[in-house]
Amino acid sequence: MSAPAATRSSARDAETRVTPMMAQYMDIKAANPDCLLFYRMGDFYELFFADAEIASRSLGIVLTKRGKHLGDDIPMCGVPVERADDYLQRLIGLGHRVAVCEQTEDPAEARKRGGKSVVQRGVVRLVTPGTITEDRLLEPGRANAFLTIARVRASDESWSYGLAAVDISTGAFILGETTDGGLAAEIARIEPSEIVVGEAIWNDDRLRRIIEDTRIAVAPVGRDMADGSAERRLTSWFGVATLDGFGALSRAEIAAASMALIYVERTQIGAKPALAFPTRFKRGTTMEIDAATRANLELTRTLSGHRDGSLIAAIDMTVTPAGGRLLAERLAGPLTDPIAIAARAEAVAFLLAQTDLRDSLRTQLRQAPDFARSFSRLALGRGGPRDLAALRDGLNAAAAVSAQLQNVSDLPDHLRAAAQIGGEIDPRIAEELQQALAEDLPLNKRDGGFIAKGFEPALDEKRALRDESRRVIAGLQARYSEIAGTKQLKIKHNNFLGFFIEVQQAQGEKMLRPPFDTEFIHRQTMADAMRFSTRELGELEAKIASAADRALALELEIFERLAQRLLEAGEPIKAAAQALATIDVAAALAELAEKQSWSRPIVDDSLAFVIEGARHPVVEISLRQRGESFVANDCTLAQAEDANGLIAIITGPNMAGKSTYLRQNALIAILAQIGSFVPARSAHIGIVDRLFSRVGAADDLARGRSTFMVEMVETAAILNQAGERSFVILDEIGRGTATFDGLSIAWAAVEFLHARNRARTLFATHFHELTQLTKKLPRLINLTMRVTDWNGEVVFLHEVVKGAADRSYGIQVARLAGLPQDVVDRAQAILAELEADERRAPVERMIDDLPLFAIAKPAPAPVKPKTDDLRTALDALNPDDLSPREALDALYALKKQRIAEDK
Repeated sequence: MSAPAATRSSARDAETRVTPMMAQYMDIKAANPDCLLFYRMGDFYELFFADAEIASRSLGIVLTKRGKHLGDDIPMCGVPVERADDYLQRLIGLGHRVAVCEQTEDPAEARKRGGKSVVQRGVVRLVTPGTITEDRLLEPGRANAFLTIARVRASDESWSYGLAAVDISTGAFILGETTDGGLAAEIARIEPSEIVVGEAIWNDDRLRRIIEDTRIAVAPVGRDMADGSAERRLTSWFGVATLDGFGALSRAEIAAASMALIYVERTQIGAKPALAFPTRFKRGTTMEIDAATRANLELTRTLSGHRDGSLIAAIDMTVTPAGGRLLAERLAGPLTDPIAIAARAEAVAFLLAQTDLRDSLRTQLRQAPDFARSFSRLALGRGGPRDLAALRDGLNAAAAVSAQLQNVSDLPDHLRAAAQIGGEIDPRIAEELQQALAEDLPLNKRDGGFIAKGFEPALDEKRALRDESRRVIAGLQARYSEIAGTKQLKIKHNNFLGFFIEVQQAQGEKMLRPPFDTEFIHRQTMADAMRFSTRELGELEAKIASAADRALALELEIFERLAQRLLEAGEPIKAAAQALATIDVAAALAELAEKQSWSRPIVDDSLAFVIEGARHPVVEISLRQRGESFVANDCTLAQAEDANGLIAIITGPNMAGKSTYLRQNALIAILAQIGSFVPARSAHIGIVDRLFSRVGAADDLARGRSTFMVEMVETAAILNQAGERSFVILDEIGRGTATFDGLSIAWAAVEFLHARNRARTLFATHFHELTQLTKKLPRLINLTMRVTDWNGEVVFLHEVVKGAADRSYGIQVARLAGLPQDVVDRAQAILAELEADERRAPVERMIDDLPLFAIAKPAPAPVKPKTDDLRTALDALNPDDLSPREALDALYALKKQRIAEDK
């Protein structure tokens, strides 16, 4: 029998209606549709609907349900508040954005309102890859910036792109400007954790592809935010009347900076980070390295995406997180000013010679936590007691380092400023922190107990009252146990009942009857226990709660007072953090030079490129760890007096070390221009303004590009952009297509590099025919990798010598790789037949016959043919007007005329 219609309607209404709590959730979620919503409910952050399904899959946590909506179960999952950072880290790492929704009132206040009132909640911040500040979510040695890109129309109707890189975790704020062609390279240099763009850029397919190719999290915003109020927004934020003090900012830079500030406001929701005044990055002050070259050279990540095995991992001997970030920043942008490079190198040389000073400084630096990030958390209102301790220890380390350096004579200019780092900071700040903070500090300030005993008498009094009350409770438990006649009686506490007496079920039944019922007040019956209270216990609970609350409130007041003192000294503290990072990098590079036996290079304005005894820094360090040695090689592509660089054609078999040789020379140029010593006996390098690399092979399936297409795109970028101050390394150009197609492309590329680019170049190839070009191209030289045969086996000597390889040893390498012997034997037979054709002769003829790229002349204009009497006579005939007899006579006449002309 079916239910009445009214009953069925009531059931449907119940399924359709949502609880007040769920209605609140839906309203907050609707305001943050592009984020996973962490909705605070007691000790958990809960997620519902699609957010719960995404989080459950991403975090591997159980998906449950809570109530119904529109007749369907509501999916739900949750994470404990105390472990939220761990889960946030995983979600952010997967590219998600999270809105953190907290309870903004005490649940007791909601209960006072009665009815179905729910606790007021609100989103307190948006957590995105580029705006995180928690230590556990950040990589200590890596900057965590978001990058805004704004586009404005230039006077010549071209587009100009403003860039603003903001690291909320440290306050860094860097502006720059670039063009279409330099956008990808700038993104690669900055290496942001997140890119923020307006809809105009995001809707441009070409620009969108450039950004998506970076594989960096993207936050498209509704509009460009580059409106007419951009300048006013900057002056208001920094409290200045004009932007003139920030340098001659372009319209594009101002637009990008304004967009960055709006994004900060949108994600931090009322909290204002302590951003430094914006500084400009000027193109041309650093070596330009495009994204493909950075990846090929594995500067900060290997091709598989790991830090281990990269250049930064091999050379990073810094002892502070800030030092590690500064080293990575320098590696991303090697300098092009020889004077600035020399200043850095002089500091390294000084600390290399001063072993005792270097060791002492590094010992002091190890005591310095990452207090730049602690300062930023305090400015955002997210700091805790451990951040105060980090600033205390950081300021103490700064003072100690400053004292050491002030006593050193002949200090290089690069280090002299660091000797003053402690002078502008009031030493009483660190002293007060030292006195104020307890030895064991909680992570969260609301846990209390972080102010040392004796620092604040009023706090000590409240703590004494609180602690004394707890001793009274222990005495009460003993007295109540005696009255009740049981040792199983316990006084416990929870947030719902407060303090209560708990006994076993049987004893509780007795306490409900006289004479116990006059002393004990029944509160709650459990499955195996009963709970009671007393008038005395209730009064004591109020006293304890009041004392504990007053003690915590006073601790929080002290915390805010200490934090405010630090924030008022913000600029000197930031300067101290930067100075310690500078000293750390110089000392670390000196330590590296000593341990690895590196030498100081000469870097000047010439076009020289002379390296003796060069080694690959990453490979050599790896070999040393295994007890093996690296074979050093020289590289000379130009002397100081040369007007143009050489192109070296490098031949030799696979596994002989060609790619390693190419990379090591490029890495040495980078190391030299960051002010480091280099892995070589000696090095003289004229400034490299742009570095290009085409090494390795990989396809791009997402964009439908084959390996060969990727290679050609990268090669085109080099040929179109390289200049005489560039350094180019090319490996196996043309190998991804048919042999003669590849040879033709490689041939033409070499000629173009020689005639047009005139850059210092290393060109590794298996096309031995290219070695013949040295006969016609004066700045071309041949180098080869030495190998030898030993009992029929190929031995790689890893030495680079002048000359060209006479064979490729491909079949020997195939044997080493484990090809079946039958395949190897058959390959040798086929090779013998092919070599018998002596294919070199046609190539030599081609060298003689074909014009070179630089001197190729346009084809001559066609010569107008001479007058042809026979053709004229033939044109005069009209076959339709001739009789058969006349046609035959005409034919004989033409034949006679032809014979006469031939004579």
